[in-house]
Amino acid sequence: MKKLIFIAVAAILFASCDRSGRGHLTGVLDRPDAFYADPPGMVFIPMGSFIMGPSDEDIAYAHNAISKTISMPAFYMDETEITNNQYRQFVFWVRDSLAHSLLATIDENHLIEEDQYGNLLDPPLINWRARIRWDGEEERDVLSELYLPEHERFFNRREIDSRKLIYRYYTIDLTRAARRSERNTPRSELVYEYQTPVYPDTLAWIHDFTYSYNEPMTQKYFWHPTYDHYPVVGVNWLQARAFTIWRTQFLNSYLASRERPFAMDFSLPSEAQWEYAARGGLDLNPYPWGGPYIRNQDGCFLANFKPLRGNYIDDGGYQTVIVGHYPPNDYGLYDMAGNVAEWTRNAYDESFYVFGHDMNPDYQYEARPDDPETLKRKVIRGGSWKDVGFFLQVSTRAYEFQDTAKSYIGFRCIQTYPGRDRNDGRGASNVY
Repeated sequence: MKKLIFIAVAAILFASCDRSGRGHLTGVLDRPDAFYADPPGMVFIPMGSFIMGPSDEDIAYAHNAISKTISMPAFYMDETEITNNQYRQFVFWVRDSLAHSLLATIDENHLIEEDQYGNLLDPPLINWRARIRWDGEEERDVLSELYLPEHERFFNRREIDSRKLIYRYYTIDLTRAARRSERNTPRSELVYEYQTPVYPDTLAWIHDFTYSYNEPMTQKYFWHPTYDHYPVVGVNWLQARAFTIWRTQFLNSYLASRERPFAMDFSLPSEAQWEYAARGGLDLNPYPWGGPYIRNQDGCFLANFKPLRGNYIDDGGYQTVIVGHYPPNDYGLYDMAGNVAEWTRNAYDESFYVFGHDMNPDYQYEARPDDPETLKRKVIRGGSWKDVGFFLQVSTRAYEFQDTAKSYIGFRCIQTYPGRDRNDGRGASNVY
């Protein structure tokens, strides 16, 4: 009997060794599929190098950029600017998460308090499958906290108080963590919490242009279905960053529910990523479509900006226009010049091109509320519907303050490509 037991144990051990490579080094087996699909609505930007900086005369004598060869890894970029309807999904998500939290006080079905193994979750997760009743009497009483008080209502309409739509999120300061002096710093001190109001500043249409009748845009631009596919504006840099973090978490929650590996983070593009993508693989070109002209062979303008001596409608637009209205560049990216200027993730410094690395340069500074205004400058690129042709050039640098929202600034996201480069032309996975 003992001999049989010994033989059985030996067989089990042998089988175990066989599955792990007969005792040889094999690495961890049964790892998830490594192929990566193209994110919907994004285009692949291959790795490469380019000359970053002025492609033409420095007409403004800004002296804030020099020509420099830069090498870039591969990444994805949104083919258009984020639209009103896409950003509205973020706003609704924040609204519904607040509603779920309030309704949980009268109905426990709105929260998930235990994981699949029976362990208590602290804090509980929102149960997104629970139906939000906005019209029930008891529910109306609980949700009244989200609505405008009666004395602030317009024509007695019951509307959500946009000031209460605040997104709470966290970031980790990896740059600080990498410093030798911070090696023994507790991890909790490297994690920062933010609470960012997410609703766009619709009044930007009025306060940006004194003595111009833009009240209809203030009232309708973010909400009317006509403008669903127009670029979102009135979003400051902090809100744009919050959107990228929400977008990452939103996707990863879906992937986790299907036991798939997390996706690479979404973020705002760096200056270098934006310029590299805007050039579309055409080196030294002044505009995304090449150059040096801003009209095609039929005499039509190639972007939405302020042409000639202020004839705004001569390019086919008046203010913003629907995204993708003008032809894309050679990477398939639309509106990299004109329509709306775009936030990047970089802080603005006139000398950045001098001290920045030549390998995917990046300069970030987390400005505090009490910092001087100069430390709150963030780079914007691409020019907008209200700008002259100089700002359409892919090398033109400009800035705006991170806590200000404008009717001519929007944004788009990038996502780092995991790996070296893509050779087959298409992703081969069903990650999404």
